[in-house]
Amino acid sequence: MRTSVPFPASHASPLKPFTPATGLGNPHVQTLWGPLWRTKPAIEHRRERIWLKDGDFLDLDWHGTPSDHAPVVLVLHGLTGSSGSHYVLGLQTALAARGWTSAALNWRGCSGEPNLLARSYHSGASEDLAEAVAHLRAAHPLAPLYAVGYSLGGNVLLKYLGESGSDSGLHGAVAVSVPFRLDQCADRIGMGFSRVYQAHFMREMLAYVKEKKHRFQLDAQHEGLASLTRLGSVEALSKMRTFWEFDDRVTAPLNGYLNVDDYYRRASSRYFLGAIHTPTLIIQAMDDPFVFKHSIPDTSELSACTQLELHTRGGHVGFLEGSPRKPGYYLERRIPQWLAALRLESA
Repeated sequence: MRTSVPFPASHASPLKPFTPATGLGNPHVQTLWGPLWRTKPAIEHRRERIWLKDGDFLDLDWHGTPSDHAPVVLVLHGLTGSSGSHYVLGLQTALAARGWTSAALNWRGCSGEPNLLARSYHSGASEDLAEAVAHLRAAHPLAPLYAVGYSLGGNVLLKYLGESGSDSGLHGAVAVSVPFRLDQCADRIGMGFSRVYQAHFMREMLAYVKEKKHRFQLDAQHEGLASLTRLGSVEALSKMRTFWEFDDRVTAPLNGYLNVDDYYRRASSRYFLGAIHTPTLIIQAMDDPFVFKHSIPDTSELSACTQLELHTRGGHVGFLEGSPRKPGYYLERRIPQWLAALRLESA
């Protein structure tokens, strides 16, 4: 049993504060730099498959080899991401430089192979994270286990931490660019330039549904095919333009929610923050183009062991520093530094 503990002063603040890269402070540049212009770190992965209680699977991509007492960091990607996302690879590279082993979790259907059931991954899938944590705890019982979640992965992580309380199985956690209130974020991403992100995500999510439906037809998976067919025709689904529509017609019915309002209410991590008992760092930018400022929780909503590191700038999973010629990635120095300091405090 782990109890809620306040933060030691030694790792409350970064060794060097975040300053946006010269000339690249715009939130959209911060957000788009990584996926559009960053050269992805080249690292080797070793894949492990976790079979879930409902017969589906999750794929873990390991970097490094776990040993008895060495820390392990579970890395959780965001919407339409994977273990191959630039921020996942960057963090795994930075952790390896410290001698830490990491495992990048691919949510259902995100590892390059469609998952077996009609249900999908989503922002409230904390039961999948719980099974992954339980698997790692059983396989590596002596290793200190930490988790880092980005965007959707950060929301799932915070929700899981609140649900599990002192039994999270984690020694520490970091959540980055979190959509704390899914309803408000669905509104925000439909405004201004952020509609470009919404259009991208909608194309990716609709393509995923179409591909899965095609796969179920080829494999004669009649039950799963029937579930997807009830969502509507491919032509009808293709007319959807917003998160509200997609989550009402696809996410909610596939994953046991009554409707989009039920999904957004039950899956939003903001409602779980006060019950977190695991030392947790939240890194957020006020100019995040996916998240309203009023969606960011007040410190009074946080538990004693949760630290909110709120930056004026940084975009969404951006936090690009340095210069255009020599960019640096704040998250990849801050997160390992915070985790290492936390480990020293608990040693």
